[in-house]
Amino acid sequence: PDLSGYEKFGLGNVKYNISRIHVTSAEFPSASISLIPGTGIKLVIGNASLTIDMNWNIKTWMFKDSGRSTVYISKVFVTAIFSTPLDNTGHTSISLTSCRTTSGDIDIKLNGKS
Repeated sequence: PDLSGYEKFGLGNVKYNISRIHVTSAEFPSASISLIPGTGIKLVIGNASLTIDMNWNIKTWMFKDSGRSTVYISKVFVTAIFSTPLDNTGHTSISLTSCRTTSGDIDIKLNGKS
């Protein structure tokens, strides 16, 4: 979904809109899934990276600008625990019990009119 809103900076508000968000690449060089007896499933992703392209525009009382942006996120680590209980009909269901995510580097390239 698109992101939009207002932020206060110094002398006034900045109105922003980020649209057409598209993940152009995702790499998962290290991923594993293991069973946790009596609990469920553990998913571990290490050193992942994502590249995301998007349109952006900002407007203040002084100026406005718009353009394209590429965001590269690297050194992403995710650990997620899923529980796998049986529902009332005896079928296995799955739900996220916990999730921890960290990222090491974020590189943002803005291309605009200014």
